[in-house]
Amino acid sequence: MISTDIEAAVAVLRAGGLVGMPTETVYGLAADALNRNAIAKVFAAKGRPTSHPLIVHVAGLVDVEPWVKHLPDVLEPLLTKWWPGPLTVLLPRSSQVLDEVTGGRDTVALRAPAHPVAQALLQQLGSGVVAPSANRFGRVSPTTAQDVVDELGTSVSLVLDGGSCQIGIESTIVDLSGSEPKILRHGHITQTDLETIIPGIEVVDGRAEANAPGMLPGHYAPNAKVVVLAPNAQISEVIETAEKYMEQGHQVGVLAPETLNLGSLASLLVQLPAGGSPEHYAQVLYRRLRQADSDGVSVLVVVPPPPVGSGIAVADRLRRAAYGSHHTK
Repeated sequence: MISTDIEAAVAVLRAGGLVGMPTETVYGLAADALNRNAIAKVFAAKGRPTSHPLIVHVAGLVDVEPWVKHLPDVLEPLLTKWWPGPLTVLLPRSSQVLDEVTGGRDTVALRAPAHPVAQALLQQLGSGVVAPSANRFGRVSPTTAQDVVDELGTSVSLVLDGGSCQIGIESTIVDLSGSEPKILRHGHITQTDLETIIPGIEVVDGRAEANAPGMLPGHYAPNAKVVVLAPNAQISEVIETAEKYMEQGHQVGVLAPETLNLGSLASLLVQLPAGGSPEHYAQVLYRRLRQADSDGVSVLVVVPPPPVGSGIAVADRLRRAAYGSHHTK
C-alpha cells in the first residue's frame, strides 16, 4: 500500500480511488475534486460530516482560475510569495466547484502544496484534488505514510511515501472572499508574515466556527486527555498537575519545550522528547501526541512553546486537541 509510484497514484485518482498524499504540512487524503463518488469516499473513510468543507489542492497559481468566480487584486502578490507553500486561500467559488467540496457554501478553499511528491502528482494528474488530513475526523493529523496506514487502513488504495512532513501542522487559512482579508487559521505563515502583503490583516477568533476547513473547536485530539498549561508554566505547576491526575489513577505524560527535571516523579510518568523551538515543536507535535497514545498515556500535561512564529499555531492546535479530548472522554 505504501509506494513511491506517482503514475500508480494518478491511476488510482482517475479511477475514483483514494491516495495518501504527502505535503509539507501533513499527509492528505486525496481524491479527484471533480468526482462526486470519490469525494463521498473521503467523507466515509474519515467519518467526516459532509457539511464540513474540503480544501482543493492545485499545482500553482495558474491553476486557480477555473475554481473561482473572480480573482481579488491581492491574490497574485500573496500567492506569488507563498505558493507553492503552506497557505490556503478562501475565495468565491466558480460553477465548476461541486457542492460536496464546499458543504454547499459559496466559497472554495484552495492550496498549492510545496512537497515535491505532491507537486509531481498534481502536475501529472492535471487537475485538482480534495485532500483533507488523512486521519479519522477530529483525530491527530498524520505526518508519515505509516501514520496514514495506521489510521485509515485499506480504505486508502495507495499511500505515497514522502518521508516525514517538514512543517508538521496544517496550513494557514486566509479568507479573501469578502471585502477585508482575514486569517481564519494560524499556521507556519504568521500574521506578521502576511502583513508584508496585507497590512493590518484581521485575525478571526479561532474559537468561532468559520466557513472553512479545520475550524471546529475540537480537533487534532489523541486518545489521551490533553491538559494545556501556560507557555511560561513553572516546573512546580507541571508537577502539581501531574500529581493530581496520578492520584486519580492515570498514566500521565508530559510534553514541554525542554526536558524538565521532575525529580521523584520522573520514573512514574512518561516524559516525551522535548518539543524544542516553536518551529521544531510544530514539526513534531502530532508525532508526540501519537507517541503519548502508543505509550499508554491517559492524561498528557503540555507546556506549549512561546507564542511567537509557529508557536501561535501550535497553541491553536493544542487548544483544539484539549477541547476535543475533554469533550469526548
